[in-house]
Amino acid sequence: MGAWKMSRSLKSAALVLALAVVGSMPASAGKLGLGTPATSEEVAGWDIDVRPDGQGLPEGRGTVAEGEAIFSEQCAACHGDFGEGAGRWPVLAGGAGSLSSHDPVKTIGSYWPYLSTVYDYVYRAMPFGNAQSLSPDETYAIVAYLLYLNDVVTDEEFELSKENFSSIKMPNEDGFIDDTRSEEPMKATAELCMTDCKTDVKITKRARIIDVTPEDEEAAGMSVD
Repeated sequence: MGAWKMSRSLKSAALVLALAVVGSMPASAGKLGLGTPATSEEVAGWDIDVRPDGQGLPEGRGTVAEGEAIFSEQCAACHGDFGEGAGRWPVLAGGAGSLSSHDPVKTIGSYWPYLSTVYDYVYRAMPFGNAQSLSPDETYAIVAYLLYLNDVVTDEEFELSKENFSSIKMPNEDGFIDDTRSEEPMKATAELCMTDCKTDVKITKRARIIDVTPEDEEAAGMSVD
């Protein structure tokens, strides 16, 4: 047993050393002989993201009515027949005007800025447990139905396709702004204390004051003095 432990330790040490050497090798060192080049088919299997400008959208189309039937079969068990959510599963519809309230409801209609996010997520990750089983046509149809549930489109005959996709403007698109902050890492501007630092902490705000503590303390399970 002792010999086995020693052998295992030596192997572990050798592996760590080998990884350290590989990690320290410059890019100019050439190929490392690891893995195989991805085939075009393998790359295509991963290259399925859709961008806000419509780049990456596949050919296809689907109507609200077609989407309702597919949604009922593939999605309603978790999200409800009308996107209201079942149990603790996400709500997909409603919530209009609630983002500035104390109880915001973030849905496709009230929060998501771009329709591409809806298509991309549904096509790439849904249905739960059977991801990427939907065809492009089925995905277009489901997204069309979700638009209808959120009153983004009101015509039951509406057909969503690659051609008209970029013309759809989501209700909260203007609620997002570009991040113009510098990409440089944030650095502390104040001089850090290294000796004779403050040892006590003074409380300046309490949860009750900044309105994050429930008003009914007994209902929240807190003790009341």
